[in-house]
Amino acid sequence: DPRYARWYKSLLRRPPPWSKGYTKETHPSVAKISSTFKKRRIDNFAAWRAQAKAEGRIPSSYPPLEKNQELAFLIGMVLGDGHIQKFSRTESLNISLGTDKPDLWQFTERVVKNVFNKDPHVYKVKSSACMVIRLYQKKISARLGIPEGNRGKIKIVLPQWIWGKRGCLIACVRGLYEAEGSFCVHEPTYTYKMLFSNKNDSLLNFMYTALEELGFHPHRSPYKIQISRKQEAYALKEQISFRNYSHKYS
Repeated sequence: DPRYARWYKSLLRRPPPWSKGYTKETHPSVAKISSTFKKRRIDNFAAWRAQAKAEGRIPSSYPPLEKNQELAFLIGMVLGDGHIQKFSRTESLNISLGTDKPDLWQFTERVVKNVFNKDPHVYKVKSSACMVIRLYQKKISARLGIPEGNRGKIKIVLPQWIWGKRGCLIACVRGLYEAEGSFCVHEPTYTYKMLFSNKNDSLLNFMYTALEELGFHPHRSPYKIQISRKQEAYALKEQISFRNYSHKYS
């Protein structure tokens, strides 16, 4: 249609939008309006927020998450391949997984939805082979028991309820292995290994103690925990359902 062609070409001649390249904090006019609203304590979304809460679109409260195997798996996954970012009014949960493992990120997406009772936003990063599962909600860090921000050298203490239930402990170990682990077999040299790699000492300590609790004999090196006995490597892989995404938590 020539009319569509002319309209499409006209878009290229249009100037960019006034807000391009700006945020609420960097645009002078918008920043002034925002500052004025804060000083006068004006909440222009108050009526909308009240209606959304009445209709159930926004939770009126954020109770503790149900302590089950799905939550334990998610905690392990977030500690391995995720992070929590804090904003002024909310928090975001972000889990980054490779596009070469579609079953894993789809399985993780379902777990996030079940735990938080909310559909996460899933998208592919344009510049890399990475899928991101993102969810915005309040008090994510407190309810998961995971500190926000970079956890590289922070001492992480797993919740006591995970230790109290064998099924939850197995699920948490699985989440960590799915994020940072691998199963390696090299038959010519009779090498069989379940490897877990991480630079956080507290996570390595947790994994070592958890594997001993489950009846295995792990070996620790500076940044790795490994099971090297053939029977134990296969037994651990089966027990935690490693790379088996048909497994459903009760």
